Amino acid sequence: MSETNSTEVVRAAGVVLLRGTQGRYETLAVHRPHRSDWSLPKGKIDPGEHVISAAIRECDEETGIQAVLGARLPTQNYTALGQSKTVDYWVAHLRSEEEFQPNDEVDELRWVNIQSARHLLTYAHDVTLVEQAATLPPTQPLIILRHTQAVKRSDFDGRHDYDRPINGKGRSQAKSLIPLLDAYGITAVHSSDAQRCTQSVKRFAKSIQVPVIPEASLSEERFLENPKRVASRMRDLASQQQPLVICSHRPVMPTILETVAKTLGDDPSRPYWDPKLSPGSFIVVHRAFAPDGTPRVVSVERHQIDD
Repeated sequence: MSETNSTEVVRAAGVVLLRGTQGRYETLAVHRPHRSDWSLPKGKIDPGEHVISAAIRECDEETGIQAVLGARLPTQNYTALGQSKTVDYWVAHLRSEEEFQPNDEVDELRWVNIQSARHLLTYAHDVTLVEQAATLPPTQPLIILRHTQAVKRSDFDGRHDYDRPINGKGRSQAKSLIPLLDAYGITAVHSSDAQRCTQSVKRFAKSIQVPVIPEASLSEERFLENPKRVASRMRDLASQQQPLVICSHRPVMPTILETVAKTLGDDPSRPYWDPKLSPGSFIVVHRAFAPDGTPRVVSVERHQIDD
């Protein structure tokens, strides 16, 4: 293990794993023999690794559990052994589980109810996170994605701009998106029918064995013809009770995000609804649904490919 400069802030990622139903949740605590403490699954972000991937990887390595990320929790900033740390956390649920193998990092796992967690967990900030996670309602993610980098308009000699493809960097970004989108358990892929959008999500859709559902109203051309159709379609999509990703274009983003915010009863002027997204960047909106199907926002997070 390489030495870390004590003046540097160590970035890490982790999860609060929950199982059961709201009001009767259990959470998973891990015992670290080298610290003699009970904590939550977490670990350092590897160089070049995305924070989302780190959270999934650390959970898997420490517990043998493949997790699906839910709502984002408050980032924790603290000092341990003289080292400043910043840890990003998510609520998480089980996707699959392998038999746990005790190791030097974690030698015991324990599922406990929330009351027991208050006594078992060593650190007060972990207890606070578990309490916050347990109070959140079940959520479904809606991911709004700007297509990956495309061939410049000036370099494209095709007849129609909607045929303009992504370039080499865009293909690399599309590949990088696969584990990031999958981390949220996405099951449906919607996209503007423009080539650069469908190419951005095609590989991901193939990886989860679903089709790319074309959305002509979310293309630049249809948006310019009839912006109201974008708003109408986005109200429908934002109200669908399933984990989905929607890929569109920079000029369409202000209408998309304003509509989603208002549909979920939120203020579109809040910073996390900022429509300025670089190619391949995305916003994850965690939605809860009332018994009558009315959606509301629980948390929103923004990500770039190179986070």
